[in-house]
Amino acid sequence: MKLEKRGGALLLVVGVWNIVIWSNFARNLAKTAADPEQERPRPYYIAHAVLIVVNSIIGGVLSVLGVKALRGR
Repeated sequence: MKLEKRGGALLLVVGVWNIVIWSNFARNLAKTAADPEQERPRPYYIAHAVLIVVNSIIGGVLSVLGVKALRGR
C-alpha cells in the first residue's frame, strides 16, 4: 500500500492525537483510582486500562505509518 504525503500527514496527526488523548485519560484514571471518595468496581479500571493500551498502540502504529509515508517509503 502506497500512501501519499497528504495521507501520511493525516495519519501522523491522528496517531499523535490518539496518543495525547489517551495519555491524558490514563492520568485522569490514575487520579480517580487514587481518590478514596471515588469508589468504582475493579472491572471499570481493567476495562479502561485495556482501552488505553490498545488505543495507544493504534496511535503508535498510525504515527509510524504516517512518518513512513512522509518520508516516501
